[in-house]
Amino acid sequence: MNSSKHTELANHAWSVADLLRGDYKQSDYGKVILPFTVLRRLECVLAPTKDKVLEAAARFQDQDINPDRFLRKASGHSFYNTSSYTLKAIAGDASHAAKYLNEYYGAFSPNAREVLERYDFAQQIKRLDAADLLYQVVGRFADLDLRPVKRDADGEVVLDKDGRPVEIVNNHQMGYTFEELIRRFAEQSNETAGEHFTPREVIRLMVNLLVAPDSDALALPGTVRTVMDPACGTGGMLSAAEEHITHLNPDATVKVFGQELNSESWAICRSDMMIKGQDPENIKFGNSFSDDGHAGATFDYLLANPPFGVEWKKVKDAVEGEHERLGESGRFGAGLPRINDGSLLFLQHMISKMKPVDTSGSGGSRIAIVFNGSPLFTGAAESGESRIRQWILENDWLEGIVALPDQLFYNTGISTYFWVLSNRKARDRRGKVVLLDARDYWSKMRKSLGNKRKELGEQHISEITRLYTEALAVLDAAEKDGGHDLADRAEKIKVFRNEDFGYHRITVERPLKLRFEVTEEMLTALTASKPITRATDAEAFAAALRPLVGKSWTAKSDAWIDLKDAVVAAGHMWPTGAPFGKALREAVGVRDPEGEVQRVKGEPEPDPELRDYENVPLGEGVEEYLRREVLPHVPDAWIDHSKTKVGYEIPFTRHFYVYEAPRPLAEIDAELKSLEAEIQKLLGEVTA
Repeated sequence: MNSSKHTELANHAWSVADLLRGDYKQSDYGKVILPFTVLRRLECVLAPTKDKVLEAAARFQDQDINPDRFLRKASGHSFYNTSSYTLKAIAGDASHAAKYLNEYYGAFSPNAREVLERYDFAQQIKRLDAADLLYQVVGRFADLDLRPVKRDADGEVVLDKDGRPVEIVNNHQMGYTFEELIRRFAEQSNETAGEHFTPREVIRLMVNLLVAPDSDALALPGTVRTVMDPACGTGGMLSAAEEHITHLNPDATVKVFGQELNSESWAICRSDMMIKGQDPENIKFGNSFSDDGHAGATFDYLLANPPFGVEWKKVKDAVEGEHERLGESGRFGAGLPRINDGSLLFLQHMISKMKPVDTSGSGGSRIAIVFNGSPLFTGAAESGESRIRQWILENDWLEGIVALPDQLFYNTGISTYFWVLSNRKARDRRGKVVLLDARDYWSKMRKSLGNKRKELGEQHISEITRLYTEALAVLDAAEKDGGHDLADRAEKIKVFRNEDFGYHRITVERPLKLRFEVTEEMLTALTASKPITRATDAEAFAAALRPLVGKSWTAKSDAWIDLKDAVVAAGHMWPTGAPFGKALREAVGVRDPEGEVQRVKGEPEPDPELRDYENVPLGEGVEEYLRREVLPHVPDAWIDHSKTKVGYEIPFTRHFYVYEAPRPLAEIDAELKSLEAEIQKLLGEVTA
């Protein structure tokens, strides 16, 4: 593709910014430029069949039937326009430009009109007209030649010497032009760019990792693939996936599908799909969780960059309702994450749309999704997050995770990760997960864009893709029962078994040990204790024990005999009941490592303050772990097996941690002295 062509077209469209300056803020330029670009492209695409559409519209004007199907057929596209106006004609009548333009865009088919309405196009027409800019903007776009192919004076397609149509702006070039405008719009709106704009180099890498293992299959004649993004934003990932597949096989058919909640992003995405010849009806509007626009559908590839750490409180009732009502037959049966982060809901939603694998091994899907670090480890054992990770790993869907550099995205500087999943792993990859540390593959940007200060160059994308695909190809070379490092790539790549990420969360108990004593502070506590005051006259009870102040006991039975004797001697009844006994022990008892072990039904009573928790790998016996790691330090500890839970986490950073020895003190001291001397020198220059 001629890269200068789409840049030239984008420059022409963006030149309208010169007209808007002063009446519009820079961040609002795209609200005019993007919909007018869409409008002009649609006009150019529909121009050859315009007369046929007008004839069909006139023919069905007085008939009591919906002519939509016939008008689409007449236009040759999934959209049409029944107005005789053109942008050039509208620009030539400045006084009526607003009236005619409203009529013109209102004559589009509902699917095209809906896109323009999402841009709030009528309001932009009104605003431009009030500023006396409308006819100028319309005129500028009327001069933008976005015709797909060249035609002669009779409307016939001009052919080259090989008999092929002479292209002016094909769908591929138009897509690049529109993406360039989207990029410029996003850069002008830095404060919100990251919400609906993923850096293109990040998308390219993501699509590479998603598609690379299938490159041979995708090159076969007659290849048809479906791609879906449930949080498609402006459609960049869908466009990149389509481009990558058609690059591998120009004859491949790629059908893209998506859903988006933000109305402006949805309009941009749907516009992009219409411009490229994709079916705009495949891009649904709404919340993927509460209003699944592709319910029941499955796809070959699914990819997404969902918003990081966004709560799902608004759709809580719908999500929890499906979870409880449908269980594992629904999308969210594995578990629900905490309310302030819906990342793992997106992944479950995508998994529900994987194609099943048949008995011959055909079918199946691949998934790639961008996450921050939270989904790797957030949530204790048997929490919603842990259950979801367990479900994914036990079903052997997780193929690999790639750690990316920080500061790659516009709206956040945090570290991010690609998760790659598949339900059709090759035999040698089953039961294994690849971890690739790509955090060092980046170059510094000349100019920061929001929080984005780093970028992936083509060499980085190629190298990361190579490392990942080679790791998949040589999994058989990994150790079968150990660290699972790929020997010559261990610094960047490690391979683990699915069960390596599982653990038993054990509760380690130690006995409650007490000695007993009476003090003034203890007596004061007794008078404030509700169980004591409910059982007896607390003030009188405390007064009866006052003669024992300063006395202590090592055994509870001895203490209770003396306490009871003092109370009875003072003329009071000794209260009974478990609440009273427990409250008295809490007041009189003092924790002491050398104290008496307290027992319940003959068994040691655990001390909640000494309770500890340990994570024991699934492949290791918990009692053996206790003997090796705990008992040498606390010989009286034991495991409360009734509290043992199973959890799953992926401690990515821990697996790639490299110990760095601290600098020698002499080196640090020498550096400090050098800095001190430099400061003194600078101070001397200032005061001289």
